[in-house]
Amino acid sequence: MNKKQKNLLARILIAAVFYVPVFLISEGIVKLELPRWALFLLFLIPYLTVGYDILHKAFLGIKNRKVFDECFLMTVATLGAIILGEYGEGVAVMLLYQVGELFQSVAVGKSRKSISELMDIRPDYANLLLEDGGTERVDPDEVEIGSLIVVGPGEKVPIDGVVEEGSSALDTAALTGESRPRSAGVGDPVLSGTINLSGVLKIRTTADFEESTASKILDLVENAASRKSKSETFIAKFARIYTPIVCYAALALALLPPIFILITKIGLNGYSGAGEVFRDWIMRACAFLVISCPCAVVISVPLSFFAGLGGASNQGILIKGSNYLETLSDVTTVAFDKTGTITKGNFEVSAVHHNTMDKARLLELAAHAECHSSHPISLSLQRAYGGPIDAARVSEVEEISGHGICAKVDGTKVAVGNERLMERLGISVPACEQDAGTVIHVAADGAYAGHFVIRDELKDGIPEAMDALKRAGVKRSVMLTGDISKVAAQVAREAGISEFRAELLPQDKVAAVEALLAEAQGGKKLAFVGDGINDAPVLSRADIGIAMGALGSDAAIEAADVVLMDDDPRKIAKAIAISRKCLRIVRENIIFALTVKALCLILSALGLANMWLAIMADVGVMILAVLNAIRCLFVRKL
Repeated sequence: MNKKQKNLLARILIAAVFYVPVFLISEGIVKLELPRWALFLLFLIPYLTVGYDILHKAFLGIKNRKVFDECFLMTVATLGAIILGEYGEGVAVMLLYQVGELFQSVAVGKSRKSISELMDIRPDYANLLLEDGGTERVDPDEVEIGSLIVVGPGEKVPIDGVVEEGSSALDTAALTGESRPRSAGVGDPVLSGTINLSGVLKIRTTADFEESTASKILDLVENAASRKSKSETFIAKFARIYTPIVCYAALALALLPPIFILITKIGLNGYSGAGEVFRDWIMRACAFLVISCPCAVVISVPLSFFAGLGGASNQGILIKGSNYLETLSDVTTVAFDKTGTITKGNFEVSAVHHNTMDKARLLELAAHAECHSSHPISLSLQRAYGGPIDAARVSEVEEISGHGICAKVDGTKVAVGNERLMERLGISVPACEQDAGTVIHVAADGAYAGHFVIRDELKDGIPEAMDALKRAGVKRSVMLTGDISKVAAQVAREAGISEFRAELLPQDKVAAVEALLAEAQGGKKLAFVGDGINDAPVLSRADIGIAMGALGSDAAIEAADVVLMDDDPRKIAKAIAISRKCLRIVRENIIFALTVKALCLILSALGLANMWLAIMADVGVMILAVLNAIRCLFVRKL
């Protein structure tokens, strides 16, 4: 418990100690005759002890013209009961209401603490390696790119970097939700927020602290709370309208029926019990106010979404707001990029065909022409060449989006790209071999020089991911790629994807998503999954953009609404399942709370519910709703 919660608990206990004996005396259980004024003063001690803050908030609300809230409802109801002489009931309502508030505060605090612990990835310091071989503990913000830092066993990696010395196992659970440690050795990239479990690592930093993975994740999680779902927005508006209505309804209940009764009875044969009639209906109105308090719904709905976001984060799924969590539940179509999303992006040159020059020379020209590109295919050509790349030999580089690259290598005009590039340059292309893979054509000085066949592998778990999506209710899966139809068909078949669109330029992908969005009916949503910088426009255009976080580009992660921290495609179905569980719990809480309150309000108006039942209906419903909302945290087995 925090200091505020402990203070409230102490006040509740002190009030209860005073209340119980006075209540027993007032009910005649303890035989002690006291005048009414003495009972009033004795009941006032526990009432003010436990409820002074509620009274103060109600007064401030009236002063600031923000009258209608739960503090106002409780103040009017309890003071009304006390004024009518029902001291025990009035104090009990305030006491039990504060017990409910304490429980709610502790429950919310525990859920926040659980989420904070799950996301406890912010490093406190970095061990900066000095020139004399010693280390200095500094703030991570002070470490520059390219610095050497030392991470010992049990310490968090403070900044993204590459291991220069040492080997160890890293706990990545806080980032990816994986329970198994990952090994890291010389040359391996490491992400901030992971925990070094064994050996000492010397790491060369590759990013500033603010641009490191841990900082980005924390920023995403912290900003998620500001993006409200439709349900949360509705509940906030509902409470602003609902509370004044029930206040006026309670006022009408206190005045109109007794006035009608008195007029009727006086008109018939005269009536002298006006005070008792008004007292009865005012007590009903007080019970009505207590029952109508909307805190069960107002608290449980945001808490459900907050817990859902935290539970997803624990599984390595970062959802940037409860609005996106809500939208995920309606996804029935998922579109995928191919390279880096469906396939590993580990391209290898598997064959060379129709080459008019030596294979080594062809690779040398292609690798140098592509030397300024970080595209996976470019890197595969450079690896296949195997020799040193001298960028000084390359000039006049022109990258043509969706086509390829043109450059001069040692004075030779070289073009490396797909068939569209060759057509653009007016170079005829021979019939390609039947090898399955991506075909990259090369031309030298305007003449066709040959082509490479480059193969990629499916990511682990892709077929299982597609089966999981089907079980989650996703009716349509579509792959969008710039690759040729033959390769796209083979990848889609192996992955278990029902449809594909091939040979798409970046702008064509946007058009394809637009078409899929137009085909969606009845409020159903489209999610797009991608990882490359060219996927950013499509991620932004889809109803839900899902980015691969471990290998994805910064632009894709920034544009996406959901980030999968370990690139596991099976977690797409899990994200949808988490969303649907969260929405189901939200609906359960709304229906349960409003149904119980409606029944109790009717009973109160009919005089069948006293203040004791009223507070049970309010506090009991709130406690059950909060407990139900916390279930959103538990998503591991979905």
